[in-house]
Amino acid sequence: MPMPTEERVSQLVAELVERRGFDLEGVAITAAGRSQARVQVVVDSDSGVDLDEIAELSSEVSQAFDDAGDFGETAYLLEVTTPGIDRPLTAPRHWRRARGRKVRVELRPGASAPENSDRFEARVGVATDTEVALVLGGKRKPHRVTVPLADIEKAVVQVEFSPPGAAEMELAGGVAPGRPEPGAGESVDVTDGETQEPVAASTEGIVE
Repeated sequence: MPMPTEERVSQLVAELVERRGFDLEGVAITAAGRSQARVQVVVDSDSGVDLDEIAELSSEVSQAFDDAGDFGETAYLLEVTTPGIDRPLTAPRHWRRARGRKVRVELRPGASAPENSDRFEARVGVATDTEVALVLGGKRKPHRVTVPLADIEKAVVQVEFSPPGAAEMELAGGVAPGRPEPGAGESVDVTDGETQEPVAASTEGIVE
């Protein structure tokens, strides 16, 4: 039996994800060169997602796969996870959840560029569905500008290894609820049972 498509997996998990108040951020299936298929389901929410919630959702998704039978006798490793810290921001909800984080921004050709540069680093402030406040100048000369989301070609959250300045964070409006503080000791793993991004739970199975 052929592997189900990512679209089909999205259909199988969408209701389960929505029922828990999460957004389905992506599905990826990797099978080539592996003894078992790897199915990754990425979810998130405005209030964050903890490890217990991810584990419960992983069990529900695994059961949904078993019931549907789309994998046939193919062994699979299911990973339900949140997005990594260094994720691209492609929707207004991503900007809301990234408040307080440092991002690398690339503007679209022809867009009005703050400080005469179409590529720059900034700290994310308050975002709406159409625009976002960005704090430029770093620790030394922090100042806030507003940029239309339509003018942004690409934006990726940056991993930070030192804490941001207090003035920067004040202008940004602090960190979004349920999100880790940027800076020293930042990690992208789940370590010693503590919830840090990304949060993940894995399940192995064979659908017969």
